[in-house]
Amino acid sequence: MTIPVCPRRLAWPAGAAALLLVLAGCSRPAPADRVRASGQVDATDVQVSPEVGGRLLELHVAEGDRVTPGELIARLDTADAELALRQARAERDQADAQLRLLLAGSREQDIRQAEAQLAAARADAAAGQAVLTSAQQDVDRFESLLRTDSGSRKQRDDAVTRRDVAREQLQAARDSVRAAQQVVDRLRAGARPQEVAAARARLDTVKAQIAIIDKRLADATVVSPVGGIVTDKLVDVGEIVAPHTPLVVVSDLDHPWANVYVQEPVVPRIRLGQPATVFTDAGGPGMPGVVTFIASQAEFTPRNVQTPDDRAKLVYRVKVTVDNRAGVLKEGMPVEADIPLQPPDARPEARP
Repeated sequence: MTIPVCPRRLAWPAGAAALLLVLAGCSRPAPADRVRASGQVDATDVQVSPEVGGRLLELHVAEGDRVTPGELIARLDTADAELALRQARAERDQADAQLRLLLAGSREQDIRQAEAQLAAARADAAAGQAVLTSAQQDVDRFESLLRTDSGSRKQRDDAVTRRDVAREQLQAARDSVRAAQQVVDRLRAGARPQEVAAARARLDTVKAQIAIIDKRLADATVVSPVGGIVTDKLVDVGEIVAPHTPLVVVSDLDHPWANVYVQEPVVPRIRLGQPATVFTDAGGPGMPGVVTFIASQAEFTPRNVQTPDDRAKLVYRVKVTVDNRAGVLKEGMPVEADIPLQPPDARPEARP
């Protein structure tokens, strides 16, 4: 194709008509009423992974299988989690029994026994008081006799010793009374609020551990989060997988899209929500689609699209979404999209 050269000067008087013809050859031709753009099919890929790790015992899907949301994909070994659950349940029962014991308070038999010990301690203290009083009277009598030289100093000293011993015994008896009274008061009052709160916290902690283990057991059963086609199987039965390791890839091939690339001059005439038609290399009438995305920045054409000359151009990516429930389109398939162009002065259509 011969490219017209725009002259800087034109001999005059060649005529205004000749000048207009040359300038018309220098201007860019206006786009047609539609554009044909090349690209490839893409779809949403979801890597199905377990939340926990373990040995893979069952894998219920193969490549090419269609799965629905919630369908069973795989099962992992749960022997360790089940043992941990039994241990946690035993700890829960123990913590619950301890809390109920604190809330129930002291047994009536224990209270009566403590009260009996208190009564015995009080009797010992009363007897000690009587002994001390008698010993003090002996000391006073021998002191009087010693002043009148009617008694001996040894008798007075022996009486003082008996009085001091009785005083110590009385003090010990009084200490026993106080200790027995504290025991009775403690048994009647029951557990302290801090002890009850600590027992409740212990029970709640064990319950939380049980909930965590229950979740681990549930996560060992892997289900598909989405519907689609299993396009890749990444593990085999018997392998030990780590947490969050992908097992299979599920692709939503019912709602794929074509990523096609158009040149800048026609981008302003493409609208979101407008219809388009996607064609495969197999030919046929094409598949209806809708323009759902127009890139806001230009990029170089991908190397797998069109010719080397076309790949050097700056283009904009346009996404055409189609209904592929018939299974015609496959991920990565090369396609072309026929996109009608809106009039240059047309207003953008509202997105559906």
